[in-house]
Amino acid sequence: MAEVLFYERPVPLNRTAHKDLRMRPLPNVSFAAKVHSVPLTGVEFAPAARDFPILFAGSSLEEAGPMALLGLRQEENLFIGDEGFWENGVYIPAFVRRYPFVLAEKPAGAEGDDFTVFLDEAFDGFNTEEGERLFNEDGTDAPALTNAVNFLGEFQDHVRRTQWFMGKLREHNLLEPRTINLSNPAGKQINLNGLYVVNEEKLRALDDKVAGELLREGAFGWIYAHLVSLSNIDRMAERLGKREEAPSAAA
Repeated sequence: MAEVLFYERPVPLNRTAHKDLRMRPLPNVSFAAKVHSVPLTGVEFAPAARDFPILFAGSSLEEAGPMALLGLRQEENLFIGDEGFWENGVYIPAFVRRYPFVLAEKPAGAEGDDFTVFLDEAFDGFNTEEGERLFNEDGTDAPALTNAVNFLGEFQDHVRRTQWFMGKLREHNLLEPRTINLSNPAGKQINLNGLYVVNEEKLRALDDKVAGELLREGAFGWIYAHLVSLSNIDRMAERLGKREEAPSAAA
């Protein structure tokens, strides 16, 4: 399964095996404390741009997709503190909010819908005694599961639209590689590779037909939200500096 990140034991949701399963909310999001970036859909660019850099990342241009940069070092999310709470007032990407459920594409030739619902059996909120049921006594979906599946469906719709968006960026050669070089307060260099950003000169050079299509589809708003968000890179460095200074202050 691709892009599961913090899902430890993802398994298909099963009406028989999970008929008595309940879900209680967890008080924090510590499961995401060790992810320094997560995929982002285009409709999230505007709210996300207020808080963190939106970049395009991948091993190649063809594989690159939008992501929210949450940290500058591996296994460190700068927006989650020691108690596991996401910083108040900071946008939480839908990729995180959909946990512990996820839609996974079925293998080619498999019967039924194209996607199936998976859940993370390692999620601490799952049990058989307290919380909201996933299934009613008659085996139908309970409200908690219905809401989760609806959210997954909306998320997948946004993913498809974002894939169209990425296709347009590649088609018109709007992306260029970008390496981010930063220094922490101790003078240690931080280098982030495999990143892409929109080239503003090529964006301005688009002909009227292409520019009109991007404008009508809302893609221009996404692009400029991405470009505005790049100013958050320096803020990320400041955030890292404060985290590194905290242990010294406590000592």
